[in-house]
Amino acid sequence: MPKTLSTPAVPSLPPLVTQAERLIELGVHRLAGMPADELRAWAEEAEGRSGDALLAVHPDRAPASALAPLLRRDGKPGFVVTDMPDVDGFAPADGIEPPGTPLYLLTGLDRGDHMANWSPEEALPALTEQDRTPLLLTEGIHWVLQQPAALERNHCFMTIGSRLRKANGALDARTPAIWISNGTGRDGRERRNAPKVGWCWWGNRHTWLGFASAAVRKP
Repeated sequence: MPKTLSTPAVPSLPPLVTQAERLIELGVHRLAGMPADELRAWAEEAEGRSGDALLAVHPDRAPASALAPLLRRDGKPGFVVTDMPDVDGFAPADGIEPPGTPLYLLTGLDRGDHMANWSPEEALPALTEQDRTPLLLTEGIHWVLQQPAALERNHCFMTIGSRLRKANGALDARTPAIWISNGTGRDGRERRNAPKVGWCWWGNRHTWLGFASAAVRKP
């Protein structure tokens, strides 16, 4: 596989209770149909049994199309590329099952910088061999919502835990990713430096995209 240089680690996540307040501030609890106090109570209980963990809302409760505009960078909101109107159809891939609860945790997050310039086709078996699970698109968005430093120029990431199945059952060749817009083409100049949800081909390599993964998902 292509060799890549090591990069600085992403800063740790805030405490779960702080993450819960962030989601409430953004209105994610309303997207999920959950009272704010319920989200707070869940985070308080989970705080005592988890270390550095990410609080995620199940994608069935808060889809990517609703979460992406909540991202911010340089004061600019996130967006989904125009040629991805089916973004919410990207569901957990085979072998990836988020807990069947409205809220859950992910531990051991890694941006996968060491896999930059790998293709998704090359990265997935390597992650599987390492007993790691690739992030879903919604989980990647949650990570950047809670820790904006997870998204840096030249150090962005793919979320290949989410895949789209065609009507015939075959997998769509697109794989979702989160990066920073250059404000070119259909993005528009006004979106330069904004967080961007888009896609890349399954067999293509990109020097500026790693592969985000976690050690464990747990309710």
